Amino acid sequence: MTKTIAKIGNSQGIILDSAFLDLARLRLGDQLSVTIHDGGAITLTPVRTSIDAKVAAASAKRLIRRNSKLFKRLS
Repeated sequence: MTKTIAKIGNSQGIILDSAFLDLARLRLGDQLSVTIHDGGAITLTPVRTSIDAKVAAASAKRLIRRNSKLFKRLS
């Protein structure tokens, strides 16, 4: 895929179309880590925060508690 650097306001940038974002599983507002390698190659890596197991368990319990009637109907 070839992209062209375009003028965006007072800056320059690359416009990523929605198909590209879908393939990369990116959304508007996601953060990217930018790495510039020797020779000028640029790597964009999504910054994905991981969730602590205790926080995930607490969130799951809260979700189940809030939706217990729905889960009972679905079972």
